[in-house]
Amino acid sequence: MKLIPSFILGMCCAAIMGVTNAQDKPIVQFIATGGTIAMKVDPVTKGVVPAITGDDLLQTVPDVSKYARIEVNNFSKMSANYITVDWWIRLTKAVEDALARSDVSGVVVAQGTDTMDETAYWLDLTVKSNKPVVMIGAQRNASSSDFDGPRNLLNAVRIAVNDQAKDKGVMVAMNNQINAARNVTKTHTANVETFKSGDFGFLGEVWDDRVIFSNAPLRRQHIDISAKAEDFPKVDIFQMYAEADGKYIKYAVDTGAKGIVIQAVGMGNMNVSMFEGVKYALAKQVPVVISTRVPNGRTLPVYGFDGGGKTTFDAGAVMAGGRSPQKARILLMLAIQDGKTSTEELRKVFDQ
Repeated sequence: MKLIPSFILGMCCAAIMGVTNAQDKPIVQFIATGGTIAMKVDPVTKGVVPAITGDDLLQTVPDVSKYARIEVNNFSKMSANYITVDWWIRLTKAVEDALARSDVSGVVVAQGTDTMDETAYWLDLTVKSNKPVVMIGAQRNASSSDFDGPRNLLNAVRIAVNDQAKDKGVMVAMNNQINAARNVTKTHTANVETFKSGDFGFLGEVWDDRVIFSNAPLRRQHIDISAKAEDFPKVDIFQMYAEADGKYIKYAVDTGAKGIVIQAVGMGNMNVSMFEGVKYALAKQVPVVISTRVPNGRTLPVYGFDGGGKTTFDAGAVMAGGRSPQKARILLMLAIQDGKTSTEELRKVFDQ
C-alpha cells in the first residue's frame, strides 16, 4: 500500500476543514450601488469617477471570510444624481428578496454618502424584516492611500451577522460608529466621521474584538409600497430664508405637486410670503409639512404671528417632528401613496 506523506494529509484535512468551516458561515448579501466607495481618480481627467465593482471592493477585505460568506449584487454603478423613486423601489425589492431567504443573515448596501441618509430612511420605512440592513459608503475614494471603504465594509458584515443587530432597522455604519436611519445625517463634506445622529447619539460601535450596541431605535414605522414609481406623488421642499418668496410654492402646486415640505426656521416659523404660499397649497388640498433647518430639536406650534408655527398648524399644516426636510419628504410621499392625505391622518403618521 502506498503511503501518503503526512504533510499532504495535513493540507488535505485543512482544506476540507476550511470548506466545512466556510459553509458554516452565515451569508451576507452585499448590494453595491456605486458612490465614492466605488470610485477612483481618472488618470486623464484627474477627476474621481466610477471605477470598481462590488466584487473588486470585496477583494480588498480578505478578513471578511472569517465572519460570513458574501454574495455580491452589483445593483448599479451610479452617483447621487440618479437616485429616483423608481431606483428606491427596486432597491427595496432587492433587499427584501435577499432577507426573505432563510440562509441570509443580513444585507449590506454600499452607496454614495451625499444622499445615504435619505436611502437609509426610505429602506427603514419600506423594508419589513427583523434582519439587519447596514448601509456603508466612503469619504475617500479607492485611489486614496487611506481609503476608508474596506474598513467600513468589514465592519458592516460583522454587524450584519451579529444577533444583537436584529430588530434595529436600517443602520448606517461608518468610521466604526453605528447610526439609526431615522436620526442619521451627514455633517461634514470630507471627514470620515461625517455621519452623526445629533442629540440621539450612536446606536453602538465596532471594535476589533466585538460589536457593541448601547442603544436601540424605539420609534420606527413601516409603510407598504402600493403605488408604481410613475404614480408616486410629487413632493417638493422649499427653504425659508431672509426674503424667501412664497410664489414658488404656488407654482409647485399649480404644476402638479401633491405635497409640500417647508424647511422653516426655528421651531417651524416662516415669513408672511411663505405663509401665503402654504395657505394657498392647503386651500388646494395639497398637504404641507413643516420641518426646520436646525439640526436638532422638533417643530412645534408655538409662535402665533403670521407665519409662526402655531398659525401654520392652525391653518392645517403638519409638524415634521424631529425629521429633516429630506426625510419628511420621503415620509410624506410614502404616506400619500398609501392613501393618507387628510391633515388628521398625516398628523398621526408624523407623530409616530
